[in-house]
Amino acid sequence: MTATDSSSGFQLRPGSRNGRILIILHQETSSSGRVGQLLSLMGYEVDIRRPVLGDPLPETLEDHAGVVVLGGPMSANDDDEGILREIRFMDVVLKSGKPFLGICLGAQILVNHLGGRVAGREDGLVEIGWYGLEATAAGQQMMDWPSMVYQFHREGFDLPRWAELLATAETYPNQAFRYGENAWAIQFHAELTLAMMHRWAVRGAHRFGLPGAQQGAEHIGGRLVYDAALLNWLKQFLDRIFPADPDQL
Repeated sequence: MTATDSSSGFQLRPGSRNGRILIILHQETSSSGRVGQLLSLMGYEVDIRRPVLGDPLPETLEDHAGVVVLGGPMSANDDDEGILREIRFMDVVLKSGKPFLGICLGAQILVNHLGGRVAGREDGLVEIGWYGLEATAAGQQMMDWPSMVYQFHREGFDLPRWAELLATAETYPNQAFRYGENAWAIQFHAELTLAMMHRWAVRGAHRFGLPGAQQGAEHIGGRLVYDAALLNWLKQFLDRIFPADPDQL
C-alpha cells in the first residue's frame, strides 16, 4: 500500500518503518506538524518531548530510531537549562550514528554544539515569509530542491567545520547542510500545516515590522503558490534521512 501526493506522484510506503523517532519541541502549544504526520505515516512511533519545559532526554538512543529537533522563539545562544541540555544532547545523537534532523532552532542547536556561530545579521535583516532557495552542486546531486521556502527567523548560522552545504540563499547563505553521514540541518520550515501558518501569522505579527519581513497576507498567499513543491520536497527529504528497511517493504 502506498500514499501518493497527487501533485507530484511521489509515493510514501505507510508502515514500512519500525521504531520510535524522538521529536523535540520548544513550547507547550508547539506541534511537530507535517514532519510528525509523515513520520507516523511512514510507520514510526513519535516520542515528543519538550526539554525547555522540563521533559527528560534519554541518556542513549538505544530505544529510538532517530531524532528531530524543531524550531522555537528562543535562541541557541540562550542561557536556558533546557536549551543547554539540548546542545549537550547533540553529543549523544552524533555518537549514536542514528539519523538526526534539525529545523531552524534545531539546526542552530547542532551548529552551536559543533562550535559554529549562531547570530543575526549586523544590518538586522530577517527572513520571515517566503524567500528564494538555491541548491549547491552537492545538493543538486542529492535531490531536487524547491525554489521558494518558508522562513521565520532572525538568526542564521555559520557552516560548521567539515559540514557540506546543500542549499543557500541571498540573505542567509547557509540554509541546509549535512554533517557526517546522518546529521542534517535546514534553516527553513517545510513542516507547517495551514493551521500552524495561520497561528504563526497571528502570534508572530509583531515581527512583521522587522527589516526584510513580509506581511501576513504574503505568508498565506505564498503558500498557495509555493507549498505544493515544498511539501513534495519534505516527503522526499524525510524518505532519504529515515530510509526504509528493505525487509519491511
